[in-house]
Amino acid sequence: MNSSDFPADKFLTQSLLKRQEQNAFRKLLPDNSLVDFCSNDYLGFAKSAELKNNINTEYASLTNQTNGATGSRLLAGNSDYAEELEKKTAIFHNTEAGLIYNSGYDANVGLFSALGRKGDTIIYDELIHASVHDGMRMSKATTFAFKHNNVNDLEEQLKTAQGTIYISVESIYSMDGDCAPLLEIVALCKKYTANLIVDEAHATGVTPNAGKGKVQELNLENEIFARVHTFSKALGCHGAIVLGSNLLRDFLINYSRAFIYTTALPIKSLVTINQAYLLLKQNSDAITRLNKNVSIFKNNIAKNKNIHLVKNDSPIQSIIVSGNDEVKQLAEKIKKEGYDVRAIVSPTVAKGSERLRICIHAFNTTDEIQKLCKIINTLLNN
Repeated sequence: MNSSDFPADKFLTQSLLKRQEQNAFRKLLPDNSLVDFCSNDYLGFAKSAELKNNINTEYASLTNQTNGATGSRLLAGNSDYAEELEKKTAIFHNTEAGLIYNSGYDANVGLFSALGRKGDTIIYDELIHASVHDGMRMSKATTFAFKHNNVNDLEEQLKTAQGTIYISVESIYSMDGDCAPLLEIVALCKKYTANLIVDEAHATGVTPNAGKGKVQELNLENEIFARVHTFSKALGCHGAIVLGSNLLRDFLINYSRAFIYTTALPIKSLVTINQAYLLLKQNSDAITRLNKNVSIFKNNIAKNKNIHLVKNDSPIQSIIVSGNDEVKQLAEKIKKEGYDVRAIVSPTVAKGSERLRICIHAFNTTDEIQKLCKIINTLLNN
């Protein structure tokens, strides 16, 4: 049977045509040799020969090497290594316990879908990640958005919230790169007896406190109900961990479907996570270089009405270029100059807030950053 014979093809075709008409059609791109200003590999760990060597050395020393985990953690897929890694990661992030998931997406889906009961309330920042939205949809809780980083709007939502209340924010937002006002939100949680959940995906490995994240930078560990740290950005590997109390860990093992009903990460992945954390502890210089490079970028981007740079101090630097056509054309012009910068289009971001999303790395040179800024300044000021 050819694909054209399937009854669903009419729907698929119409949906894809709609994306093409919006100039929002997504496709996978091949590898390229452009200068990297688009990946989340903030410290260069994904490319690190040192990390690769450390991983291979430790993996070769283990006696229980297998190609796959062979089952879920509740069946054949658990190991002493996994549980020790969870304990060490919890200690590094100064909390009681942690539970590893196969990805940051799985962690958020597994956490929010398990927590939200009928009669409960989840209040989330309007720019929260898609994985949280999917987890909330699978829950039975009532959900409300509050305006991005607006604590006054958050309080208005809290006034009418019922049942067990959860608040969901990102410490550093994945598209705007700005930080949540965690101190003010924690104060509201105390006032309204709410439970704060912080996604630290883009803060892990980049904050000045040895990459431990914004929560620890602000000494708020004891005020946060749950934290999600992913390993796929600055740590250069894969997977994620939900951090919190021993009680939360036990609850998720029993009720989180994204944990219960999936094959566990293989031992090689766990070794990679372990070695990435060990390398992070030794690489304060890389974090310093990263933050210096962010400053170089911000200082070299022209400051005028033609360039709308979202204000933040994170490695995620976004320049708003309204319109899918406009931002995609701009990104292609920059690529032709040898720099890999990606256009983020609607519906991934709200219509009118399309942008160049520029990721700064510890391995980017001063010359590369300055040349990129010169190209952007020229293109946007012509």
